[in-house]
Amino acid sequence: MAQFLQYAFSGLTVGAVYALVALGFTLIYNASGVINFAQGEFVMLGGMVTVFATAAGVPLPLAALLAIAVAVLVGVALHLLAIEPAKGASAVTLIIITIGASILLRGLASIVFDKRFHALPAFIPGEAWRVGGASILPQSVLVLGGAAAVVVLLWVFMSRTLLGKAMIATAANRMAARLVGINTVWIICASFAVSAAIGAIGGILVTPITLTNYDVGTLLALKGFSAAMLGGMGNPLGAIVGGLVVGLLEAFGAGYISSAYKDAIAFLVILLVLFVMPNGLFGRAGVERV
Repeated sequence: MAQFLQYAFSGLTVGAVYALVALGFTLIYNASGVINFAQGEFVMLGGMVTVFATAAGVPLPLAALLAIAVAVLVGVALHLLAIEPAKGASAVTLIIITIGASILLRGLASIVFDKRFHALPAFIPGEAWRVGGASILPQSVLVLGGAAAVVVLLWVFMSRTLLGKAMIATAANRMAARLVGINTVWIICASFAVSAAIGAIGGILVTPITLTNYDVGTLLALKGFSAAMLGGMGNPLGAIVGGLVVGLLEAFGAGYISSAYKDAIAFLVILLVLFVMPNGLFGRAGVERV
């Protein structure tokens, strides 16, 4: 039982980060129809900028805010310089653009930072807590609590603010939103900014546990994408559930089968979703009117 709980705690911790990445995919996909494979690089920037800012003497809270600001600026630049000029292009072309942006960001990160792994000190120092014979780090609880707080704040933002409601309107029908006076270009830009901020927060929270380097974004993007697909692409609740499920499957697979297959779990999830339930757990089949 203790071993089972240990794997569950580990899976929920990494699954919370996958859920945040999947939420980023969902926000951008709903607003613009773009699947942004550079989403993992926002997580990388959150961790790397925080690490190097604290090493330069910046207090940790300010370093975290700086990392979020940098990620937001990169997200806005990605939309304005790459996605918006290619509006009207096919879905495949837009995916290739985001993959190219991911490669570019990784290359720039390797030059601006370095290629080594880095860690942050735990935000909540102290010994691991014992629960049912299993150990859970205070930092893991902070990751879960931080992810839950992001989800709640995002819900409040989307349902209680004019900008959030404009995002919902743009996601529902871009033409109708434009007709009632919503500047959909800037709304989509805002969705990239919010998505980048969410990714950066995930990177900041998880770096004390899993380390970070310039190249961590690729796998995170693939795992976040598999979580978004599992939950149902475009469904925020599905993104959260999908992230937690992928994290749990990864932890249990590594624990009970072999750690050599840990990173293959996300690819298996993608294949199973494509073959068995293309709309995901919470997705709905599209209806075309003729």
